[in-house]
Amino acid sequence: MTIHREGKASLIITLVTLGIINGILWRYGASDIVLYICMAISLILFLIVLQFFRYPSRQVAKPNGHDILAPADGKVVVIEDTIETEYFEDERLMISIFMSPINVHSNHHPINGEIAYSKYHSGKYLVAWHPKSSTENERHTTVYKNKNGEEVLIRQIAGALARRIVNYMKGGEKVVQGGELGFIKFGSRVDIYLPVGTQYNVKLGQTVQAKVDVIATLEVSQNA
Repeated sequence: MTIHREGKASLIITLVTLGIINGILWRYGASDIVLYICMAISLILFLIVLQFFRYPSRQVAKPNGHDILAPADGKVVVIEDTIETEYFEDERLMISIFMSPINVHSNHHPINGEIAYSKYHSGKYLVAWHPKSSTENERHTTVYKNKNGEEVLIRQIAGALARRIVNYMKGGEKVVQGGELGFIKFGSRVDIYLPVGTQYNVKLGQTVQAKVDVIATLEVSQNA
């Protein structure tokens, strides 16, 4: 397992800050017990930040060209038909994945294709599961178009703790399924918008892994 590139600065800042705090306590004669407790807490905090930026090596699943891979690690918290107002301006099936601070936070391309749309929006920092977070929070919308002209929209949403969304894509770029889309620092949410009637393979409360789990297929199902 490696550390994601987005974590290098945060880890250095954390390490330096904790080092300064411990150095001040030692310099001004804190008791041994206080020093030991502070060092233990510092180690725990550093490990928490370290695990947040972990970047595990995973083999990309090999589904057929219609399958949608999970773009993020986390728990499925919403499966519903809703109106997507930014790009499609019509009804879509939305699947939302909540990423807690203990999840891997890199995001990945759900399909092969071309980036048809990519736009960042500044906004609020409501808790990621709030119904209005997908339209009012800081977010970045990316739309993929595959070779058949089918489109999938991914929306990265900042949560109450997240303060930075990273998105590496520009309009017109060709991408490969499972490649890296971006990163969201600390708790957050990713929404996937698909055509109404799309067959989905997940249920509420299910935990999914990016690049590994097939969450849906673009073949329309009459029973979905």
